[in-house]
Amino acid sequence: MKKITLLMAVFALAFATSCKSDKKETTVTETPTEKTEQFVIKPAGTTVNWTAYKTTAKTPVSGVFTTLNFEPHSGASVQEALNNVEFSIPVSSIFSKDSIRDGKLQKFFFNVMADTELLKGILKTNSATEAVATITMNGETHDLPLTYTVAEDRRVSLTGVMQLKDWNALDALSTLHEACEVLHTGADGVSKTWEEVAITIDTYLREN
Repeated sequence: MKKITLLMAVFALAFATSCKSDKKETTVTETPTEKTEQFVIKPAGTTVNWTAYKTTAKTPVSGVFTTLNFEPHSGASVQEALNNVEFSIPVSSIFSKDSIRDGKLQKFFFNVMADTELLKGILKTNSATEAVATITMNGETHDLPLTYTVAEDRRVSLTGVMQLKDWNALDALSTLHEACEVLHTGADGVSKTWEEVAITIDTYLREN
């Protein structure tokens, strides 16, 4: 009887071991999620620079707008990040390191125009090197073509030339010229204020 009991125990152990060895283990393989890089443009890292010209020698006068308002904007590429950025610029933030000049620009140029408080616009990119800023100034809305370059550190520079006649701003320019006639007189005795203004927008795209 003991032999039969022992034999049954051996069979039971062998059967249990066999069942365990037949059981297959299930391995779950996780597929890594690919991270999409995001480029972000923010007002804090963006400046709008301008250069106007006086005298027949085309002497440059440069400055910036110290305030630029827009919501942070992002995209999967530099072109996407820059595209469809809506902005506004208070003209009171104009700064040329000369408070007297800044006061004249506000009083005799911007304040002569319609809707003088803000310059408004939207930036759109056409390609990896070309963009357009649609700007509203003096109650007129027109396109300012821009070209842009991107450095290895994600610094972006957009440049273009604004023709003031396109925004019907020659009357305002004439008023400014009269106020600055002596200062805009060159060595040839001729006073001149140019109708074009060079615009450069510098920004830095952060990785989100």
